[in-house]
Amino acid sequence: MDSVAERVIQMGVQVTEGLGAGSQPEIGRAAAEEVMVARDLCLAELTGAHVHIAHISTAGAVRLVREAKARGIRVTAEVTPHHLYFTDEVVGSYDPVFKVNPPLRTAADVDAVRQGLQPPYYRRQILRQMLEIGYYSLPVVGLTAIFTGMVLALQSYTGFARFSAESAIPNVVVVSLTRELGPVLAGLMVAGRVGAAMAAEIGTMRVTEQIDALTTLSTNPFKYLVAPRLLAGIVSLPILVLLADIIGVLGGFIVGVYKLDFNDAAYLRNTMDFLQFQDVFSGLVKASVFGFLITLMGCYHGYTSKGGAQGVGAATTNAVVSASILILTFNYFITEAFFAR
Repeated sequence: MDSVAERVIQMGVQVTEGLGAGSQPEIGRAAAEEVMVARDLCLAELTGAHVHIAHISTAGAVRLVREAKARGIRVTAEVTPHHLYFTDEVVGSYDPVFKVNPPLRTAADVDAVRQGLQPPYYRRQILRQMLEIGYYSLPVVGLTAIFTGMVLALQSYTGFARFSAESAIPNVVVVSLTRELGPVLAGLMVAGRVGAAMAAEIGTMRVTEQIDALTTLSTNPFKYLVAPRLLAGIVSLPILVLLADIIGVLGGFIVGVYKLDFNDAAYLRNTMDFLQFQDVFSGLVKASVFGFLITLMGCYHGYTSKGGAQGVGAATTNAVVSASILILTFNYFITEAFFAR
């Protein structure tokens, strides 16, 4: 109770600092609202009741509500449309239309109220997940791509030599990588690396009740944990696949020129002349869908895990298996949508 009382006193001191401020009269006018908001929030914290604040209109009141929600107080608020668009400058026209209660506030208050309506995007979480999915997955995806391109060129040469069609090897390598092998293999590698890590991380948070703690702090777990991962997967995997395509074509080029004695200029010319925009675009669309599926499965199995460490292990396995199956399944349907005639 002492800690609650101390917070009540501190909140009251912060609010009433502006009362009667002669050099800043707008602070004094706004303090009347903020004192009432602070009082209601203090009572809600003491009693555990839910409080809804109507017609919030000042920057200080928005700050108080945000801080209260961070402390776990059950509080909601609303704002009127005219407090989102009009400032106290229009009152100078003496038009009775602008005589409202609470009164129109300053431009700073209007900006604060608008920002209070914006949902949290957790930009740091999004950037962290993009690094985890894209940047830290690049070594394993790059190695997979370059050796796939090298093996593809070597195997194609062995097969096409039977039909005297060795010149088609650059075409086969670039089309196979951009349409199929690049997005599918990159998706499977990321599913094994990132999907499992997501399921393990979120599953551990679930069984240790950290997700429940987020809810207690008025933080939506889906917005904080799931949405950044989904968005990062949709954005990062196409970039990763584009780099994998380039690395894979480079691997085919190395084998074709230095192992199979192709002319380097002719190899590159055949590659660029045969490649079409649809080949690359279809692979990037697949990558975006695969990124969504990988992160969705990792988040879902982690979020629904239960049963302690054993449950987390099962969730990790299920996330990788389900993501891999969905990648292969959706790969067919996307290919049919792009290339079936």
